[in-house]
Amino acid sequence: MQAYDKKQLDAKIASSMPVDHPWHNDFHLEMPFGLINDPNGLSFHEGKYHIFMQWNPFGVEHKHKCWSHVETTDFLHYSLPVLALWPTDEHDANGCYSGCGFTEDGELKVLYTCNRREGKTRIPAQRIGTWNGAEIEKGAILIEKEPAGYGSHFRDPARYVKDGREYLLLGGQTADERGRALLYERHGEDAVFLGELRDFGYMWECPNMFSLAGREILLFSPQGLEAEERRYQNLYQSGYVVGELDENTCTYTHGAFEEIDFGFDFYAPQVFQREGRTILYGWMGMPERECEYPTAEYGWMHNLTMPRELTLKDGHIYSRPVREMEALRTGEMRKVEGKIEEVALYKKSEIHLKIPLNEQEKICVKLNYGKEQWCLHYDVQAHIMEIDRNAMELGGRGVRRFALRAEECLCIDAYIDKTAVELFFQDGYCAASFNVFPRSDEVQRLTVTAEHELAEGAAVVFELGGFQWSGK
Repeated sequence: MQAYDKKQLDAKIASSMPVDHPWHNDFHLEMPFGLINDPNGLSFHEGKYHIFMQWNPFGVEHKHKCWSHVETTDFLHYSLPVLALWPTDEHDANGCYSGCGFTEDGELKVLYTCNRREGKTRIPAQRIGTWNGAEIEKGAILIEKEPAGYGSHFRDPARYVKDGREYLLLGGQTADERGRALLYERHGEDAVFLGELRDFGYMWECPNMFSLAGREILLFSPQGLEAEERRYQNLYQSGYVVGELDENTCTYTHGAFEEIDFGFDFYAPQVFQREGRTILYGWMGMPERECEYPTAEYGWMHNLTMPRELTLKDGHIYSRPVREMEALRTGEMRKVEGKIEEVALYKKSEIHLKIPLNEQEKICVKLNYGKEQWCLHYDVQAHIMEIDRNAMELGGRGVRRFALRAEECLCIDAYIDKTAVELFFQDGYCAASFNVFPRSDEVQRLTVTAEHELAEGAAVVFELGGFQWSGK
């Protein structure tokens, strides 16, 4: 087993922060070294938001799975990351995988997947832990193994409380490789298997069940969906269905599956709820695509999205950065009213565009980094948005297309960090997250072109600062 020294790793983190590198983001959570992926244990406890992240502190491969931890009261000021959970015994000798967080009996609890191997055989178990302010103290094994008829891909527990009863939802795969979510009812340190929720794909990961506007949402990451012209274009997807769950019969009646983010780099989202808000974090990365992230050369890889607030309208989830992100506006502001053809940006920008469509057939928005660029092409008649990053020299490239209906104006809200880009279209109806790794440090420029003369629109650009870090 790999040796883990919390004191040494925490000291290395502290001495590395903040990271001064053109590609290390300033307002997206990431670690100074190692690989992060799934957001974990999202919770609010004793006046603070707690964000855990799956983390390999020893390299940029999907190995040595641990959890790191940060806390914040305002999504702007953060405690320095620390090592929070790591393999210590036979149950999790081969990794501490994803899970959830919640308050119980006045303590912050987590439930996570232990992973160990015997030869090539994976043996998962689900374990309770308690956050003591410095690390997670491991407790009882709640679910020792997967139910009969299921394979060893059995992980990522999430908690859902309804009518005073506590349920657990886990991602899984049947023995004949069909994706499922498995439903349990928890009673203290016991959990009773109730049945499965099924739909499509060969594997489901990171299921979340939560109530939003009186409906029950299942958010999950299915694997094995065949790519189509306007959807399912990543290697693996993340999305949701809206419906009603009958726990007594383990029946979930729901509508169609919808992707929650159409960018190149988004997977394994997790949500938590606080004072009427439903907040989401996603992993800005993609499994099995490590070659697309050149930060590996410098010892780190991946980041999380900004925290997003979710709302449900007419059966569709809208997402927007939480209002606290406005506090990042610490610099200048530029405002353009009239014909928007070119706008100078900042190193880190928040951009709000409103482009009248009128009789236009196609709109093109380009963001340039010197000679490099990524582009948005909107087909007004077909209602198709295209994201094209083929003109970037480093990192992943390609095109993503998805349906987007804009009527009178095309509205785009963009948040540009050093490598992380998050786009929100039509007031959050669609979102798209991706990374770019520009060679140039030239001031960015945004241009808007169309087939016909542009009508008067509006553009507002804010210069953004970054997160503030400190010890507890």
